[in-house]
Amino acid sequence: MNEYVPDKVQWPGKTLKETLSHLDMNQAMLADLANCSLKTISAIIHGKAAITPETALQFERVFAVPARFWNNLERQYREQLAHMDD
Repeated sequence: MNEYVPDKVQWPGKTLKETLSHLDMNQAMLADLANCSLKTISAIIHGKAAITPETALQFERVFAVPARFWNNLERQYREQLAHMDD
């Protein structure tokens, strides 16, 4: 089966960073609004931590974007990484 599998994947934190930039919001502001640590936000943005279902719900409350959007970004990213390991 021929299926396109990119050789480089975009981590969900990049989308989060772009969202913050678009909203003129910094990481500390998001951490405060999402009721999570700045360390967690930074780790997600730098690809060192995953967006958990709980974090996705917090982002939903802050951005008014469904949690499933953030969960799907994370799931797709992890799936692409798994394909690259094959």
